[in-house]
Amino acid sequence: MIQQVELVLSPADASKPERFNDFISHTLKIDSSEISFVRLIKRSIDARKPDIKVLLKFSVVIDEPGYQPDKIEFIPKNVQHAPVVHVIGAGPAGLFAALRLIELGLKPVIFERGKDVHERKKDIATLIKSHQVNPDSNYCFGEGGAGAFSDGKLYTRSSKRGNINRILELLYLHGANEDVLYEAHPHIGTDKLPGIIEKIRKSIIEAGGEIYFNAGISEIIVKNGKAEEILLFSGEKMSSENIILATGHSARDVYKMLSDKNIALEPKGFAMGVRIEHSQDVIDKIQYHGKSRGELLPAASYNLVQQVNGRGVYSFCMCPGGFIVPASTSEGEIVVNGMSSSGRNSPFANSGFVTEIREEDLSGWKKYGVLAGLEFQQWFEKQAFENGGGGLIAPAQCLLDFTQNKASKELPKTSYIPGVSSSEMHMWMPGFMKKRISDALVLFGRRMKGFLTNDAVMVGVESRTSSPVRIPRDKESLEHIAVKGLFPCGEGAGYAGGIVSSAMDGMNVAEKIYLKNQNPNFKIQIPK
Repeated sequence: MIQQVELVLSPADASKPERFNDFISHTLKIDSSEISFVRLIKRSIDARKPDIKVLLKFSVVIDEPGYQPDKIEFIPKNVQHAPVVHVIGAGPAGLFAALRLIELGLKPVIFERGKDVHERKKDIATLIKSHQVNPDSNYCFGEGGAGAFSDGKLYTRSSKRGNINRILELLYLHGANEDVLYEAHPHIGTDKLPGIIEKIRKSIIEAGGEIYFNAGISEIIVKNGKAEEILLFSGEKMSSENIILATGHSARDVYKMLSDKNIALEPKGFAMGVRIEHSQDVIDKIQYHGKSRGELLPAASYNLVQQVNGRGVYSFCMCPGGFIVPASTSEGEIVVNGMSSSGRNSPFANSGFVTEIREEDLSGWKKYGVLAGLEFQQWFEKQAFENGGGGLIAPAQCLLDFTQNKASKELPKTSYIPGVSSSEMHMWMPGFMKKRISDALVLFGRRMKGFLTNDAVMVGVESRTSSPVRIPRDKESLEHIAVKGLFPCGEGAGYAGGIVSSAMDGMNVAEKIYLKNQNPNFKIQIPK
């Protein structure tokens, strides 16, 4: 018999896995000898009250001696000579699409504009030290996509779009710690993700797939409503039956190429703002009721949401024990993001703090048509550059000063290595954004005592939360609504937000292509 058991334990008891069987047998009122197998399937922290608890959920097998659990496996097929699917982009959507194609017997051939994850590290080091931006190899572009060097948080609310557990299993099979399978908010860490990405690449290549780096696309050639050819930056041209377009939310040149070719695009809501940083100890004491966390509790995080003047203002990509990093993809712009290592042991806590932006907010940008949001996003990043300290030195302002429209004479120490420069961000930020963010900060300051303070700093700007453009596709086939053989996918297509939802979207698209190749009516069952 298999059943689920939930335990509510103190942090001290939850740190002793050798006692879990005793706790479970006591809860079930059975002898521990009757327990044949136990698997932890969910772990979370309940810090709503001062008496902090750890919530654990187990799958327990009772009275089944010799029970063997199902193995977590990745079983690739040899696809060396199988039908080819071209995958544009080696971020989570492209890589997980490739893994699924291999399971289904199709050959992925991946083209990535940036470098492999090892070489990419060198360009990121140069970016931080000398403020030189390689437009094709940076925190956004290159093998692994924007998630590879920006934390590796694996939480998503998009469970209806696919099998979250399968994404976590594949990451585990490629080197992630086992805790990604049961933590309520799983996290890998920027120190471990590159190695996992290299193992995924190895799986793809060993099965007969192919990956090419420094191989961006300049054009998708469409004939009679069908995507038929791909033109690379190098000038090489190749025929293609199926193209998975998984280029990420920062590939502005791809959106402009599609627009120039009159391939349908549509505007979508997005969000922009700043990144806010506190001392991690401050956030711990706020969330843990005035106590430091000690050794038994994780670095505390927060998740804030507020409606202001009809728009959502919210925290985004919260990085406890993390760092703020430069995520610019071109010269003359400032973009910041957050990351944490697996240990989350930095003395800083940072989070994006953004406000929702809709089409009606962009009246002054209508001349750009469907690309209005993209142009507004780029303008905002240029404003940050012009109001920074030169190079990648970012504009910054103390939190309380921002809400009071005051210049910050002194800035607290930050984790942002290129450096910050005091800037009156309330003066150059668009008025509607400034008001919403300021009003929300005041409300959050009342809710979380110690949050709104001049010991905290905002750093500009957090602008790449999601794409301002969607590449529309048919709901059933996931093909582009007007171009057959083109499968927009992931964050860049406007159908995902984060590593897990992008990976799920990639796998969903791979399955649709498999079905298309097996049966045009999409009526056969997908192999597990």
